[in-house]
Amino acid sequence: MFSEFGNNIKVRIFGGSHEPEIGVAITGLPCGTAIDLEELQKFLDLRAPGNSPFATSRKEPDRANPREGITLTDPGTAITSGNTVTFVIANTNTRSGDYKNLRDIPRPGHADYTAYVKYGDRLNMAGGGPFSARMTAPLCIAGGIALQLLEKEGIEIGAHIASIAGIEDEALDPLFPRAPEHTDFPVFSLEAGQKMQEKILAAKKDGDSVGGVVEVYAKGCPAGLGGPMYEGVESVLAPIFFGIPAVKGIEFGAGFAASRLRGSENNDPFRIKDGKVVTETNNHGGILGGITSGMPLIARLAFKPTPSIAKKQKSVSLSRLENETLSITGRHDPCVVLRAVPVCRAALAIGLLDMIMEE
Repeated sequence: MFSEFGNNIKVRIFGGSHEPEIGVAITGLPCGTAIDLEELQKFLDLRAPGNSPFATSRKEPDRANPREGITLTDPGTAITSGNTVTFVIANTNTRSGDYKNLRDIPRPGHADYTAYVKYGDRLNMAGGGPFSARMTAPLCIAGGIALQLLEKEGIEIGAHIASIAGIEDEALDPLFPRAPEHTDFPVFSLEAGQKMQEKILAAKKDGDSVGGVVEVYAKGCPAGLGGPMYEGVESVLAPIFFGIPAVKGIEFGAGFAASRLRGSENNDPFRIKDGKVVTETNNHGGILGGITSGMPLIARLAFKPTPSIAKKQKSVSLSRLENETLSITGRHDPCVVLRAVPVCRAALAIGLLDMIMEE
């Protein structure tokens, strides 16, 4: 099975959590584009499982292996040599037996039941199959390449954990956003980060999970990207963001908080600074009428708690049509937010690159 998105840069993600491999095919990158494979791998390592007590214990190296459309010029550099570039990642640490009973007893909050209704037994749903957060690894390959190309254009994309389990980090400065110095747990407030970690570990000990919010930004983005209605920046980015498993809400700029303001409070006054049009505030989050204004683009993505938890839950037997009690085994993130930070950066990067290629 595969999923795809994009207009000028087309991204096709394929495979499943417990298939031999997962991968991504990227169409539309200019031939001759240089890719720093070492930097790409460092970015993938930020998302890789098994590297934190706050994430799943499933250990995967997540090595990005070029398969098509790539010429290696030296061990650390690759040049695109075809219209489509393909990378694969081997799944090396699967335990499909942990999911055997889930074919009949679906997990509450997960895609087990709805996937069964739509596809029957045609999908390998071990580990969540194509619905698993594991599928964000190939998304990060595409996004990691996009980050390198955007950096050459002077565009910086960063993110931080805005909140976990109701504990809030310091908000981004909407006019001068920056990324946290700490990449192992990316927050600005170490005190807030410590409280978040305590919440995650407490939920994990209780066989439960927690959710949270990731705040992501793009700085240096040129004015003029996007268009009205369904050509708008929000309309382009939202499907990519919602394709990230566990995302349940998105807001741009002031978002829902703008609904509580008057127009005089929400409107961002225009000014000239260094010969350029800027705004004094940034409630619009860098987007006006679906078009980038040149101010920092800011979005927040809300992630639900991981549905796979060890607590006993009510479910049903699909074969016997009887009520059941389910106890889930296996290795799962007590909170997906930490590993979602690079994924949000990747999604924003590939969406912006797609729009820049239009220009």
